[in-house]
Amino acid sequence: MQRVSLAAIALVLALVLPSRAQAPACAPTPPDALGPFYTPGAPERATTGRGLVVTGTVRSAAGCLPLAQARVEWWSANPKGDYDDAHRATQATDASGRYRYETDSPGRYPGRPIHLHVRISAPGHRLLVTQLYPKPADTTLAADFVLARD
Repeated sequence: MQRVSLAAIALVLALVLPSRAQAPACAPTPPDALGPFYTPGAPERATTGRGLVVTGTVRSAAGCLPLAQARVEWWSANPKGDYDDAHRATQATDASGRYRYETDSPGRYPGRPIHLHVRISAPGHRLLVTQLYPKPADTTLAADFVLARD
């Protein structure tokens, strides 16, 4: 009799667990400060310099599904540590939610570690504003972003 109970439990678990595995949840990316230098309307481009390549995927917290055509806005200090329009960009993720952005390694802005600002939006999701903190010697940086649903 005990074998039947264990078999029944195993059957129930086998039926329940796959449905949860089909729709996993992702933790939303924590926000970070917008900073004083955000300007809307950055040009559509994927390159604002050479030396640091940032790649990743934008996903929804609901089901971890990739978000195609999410809007990704970038801005950072130039290598001298000054913010300028040459280091602002906007791009859309591809059909798989992926992006690739190349820029100069940002210079140190007074009082802050080296950082890149990023603002990500997608229909039906909360706006995410965060920052990435590459190390001075980094030439590549992998960063996935997860947006919370509205």
